[in-house]
Amino acid sequence: MRKTGLIVAAFRHPQALPDWDLQKWDVLLRQLRQAGMTASLYARLDGLGLLSSIPEQAARHLAWAAQLARRHKQSVLYEVGFIRNALNRAGVPVVLLKGAAYVLAGLPASEGRIFSDIDILVPAESLNLVESELMIHGWHSTHHDVYDQRYYRSWMHELPPMTHATRGTVIDVHHAILPVTARLHPDSAKLLKAAVPAGGFATVLTLGPADMVLHSALHLFYNSEFDHGFRDLVDIHTLLQHFSGLPGFWSGITARAQDLELTRPLFYALRYTTLFLNTVVPPAVMIKADAGRPNVALLALMDSLFEPALQPDSPDHVNLIAVAARFALYLRGNWLRMPPLLLMRHLFQKAVISNRKPVEKTQCDI
Repeated sequence: MRKTGLIVAAFRHPQALPDWDLQKWDVLLRQLRQAGMTASLYARLDGLGLLSSIPEQAARHLAWAAQLARRHKQSVLYEVGFIRNALNRAGVPVVLLKGAAYVLAGLPASEGRIFSDIDILVPAESLNLVESELMIHGWHSTHHDVYDQRYYRSWMHELPPMTHATRGTVIDVHHAILPVTARLHPDSAKLLKAAVPAGGFATVLTLGPADMVLHSALHLFYNSEFDHGFRDLVDIHTLLQHFSGLPGFWSGITARAQDLELTRPLFYALRYTTLFLNTVVPPAVMIKADAGRPNVALLALMDSLFEPALQPDSPDHVNLIAVAARFALYLRGNWLRMPPLLLMRHLFQKAVISNRKPVEKTQCDI
């Protein structure tokens, strides 16, 4: 792997941080702030009992970020309560995804995690009912352009993002975890059937452990944006560490990946978490995960793109290799989500036509 930045080194070998000098900490803290991972490092060091061993000045910065993260978590729980109440009358269980799911389930991956919206998964046949109930309770669509409405409702796996009129919070309502035009088609019914209650609410659920990891892997490695790529990789690492103690988790996740057509995202997840973060994965699981391994040439290409793209940005200089890799992965992500003709039309729409219109601003206080 190419030379890693300070953030990667900090998360990969946190035990070495007490030996870092103030100059190194100064650079690290600025990089953490830009990546939105300051509170995440606090949580990592707190769990290892190392907070008292790092320089006092650095510890204060981490503690401030952790305090903000705790308030953020409270806001998320507060907002989930509103969503639950809004959909109770509709009789539709709320399946939380990603950050909000980590928070409600009390997972280590939620510690220090800051995110801008709440994602939920509902049955496709309930979309109209869910949208109506959310509108009655103050949420409204943020995309009014005719093309955007058609884009979301005809081709995507979610409704246009909805913003609450008074709180400014944003909710993304999904009916699948990939667009209907994508090359992979994980069965949403299987995900919903295996969802488990969380937070003590019978009608608020999260994906099962294996499904949660697979969705996180899919979100990262089939995405077109990598601004928070390393943060998402740390999520996967933390989930794998936490769930590894569950009976049957490791044997079940490879079988579940086969069942949901997600063997390739699982392969990438295990490859790059072990490469970047030394994630401990049983050798037998790595062998089974090879079912998703691409051919030699394609894997070499993906390594040359993912390795720089997953490195967090530095506020001190622009990494042109990472910029080029992220642009290539942006094109790849869209290619995997849309057939060629639709992709060309979409890129033309966004690059030429949409840029002539004023940008719609939204506010989010989650």
